[in-house]
Amino acid sequence: MSAAAVLDSMLDPVSRCLNVESAKRLIELKLSPDVQERIAHLAELCNEDKLTDEERDEYEALINAADFISILKMKARRQLLSTE
Repeated sequence: MSAAAVLDSMLDPVSRCLNVESAKRLIELKLSPDVQERIAHLAELCNEDKLTDEERDEYEALINAADFISILKMKARRQLLSTE
């Protein structure tokens, strides 16, 4: 089983805990401008192959967190559709 499939199955129970209000709030969640700017800066350094090991770790952690949030948002959308 792929890591994505495992993560997806792990988050299914979480999405079932969301009520309509919390699902909508999760879907509307946006990264702060500071975080967006930091990710863009690290992405630029990465594209130029100029990341330090510490910056690479930070960039990977931020990308993983963003992926996690995206999956939760997708599950929240599905949860809302199932309650309509």
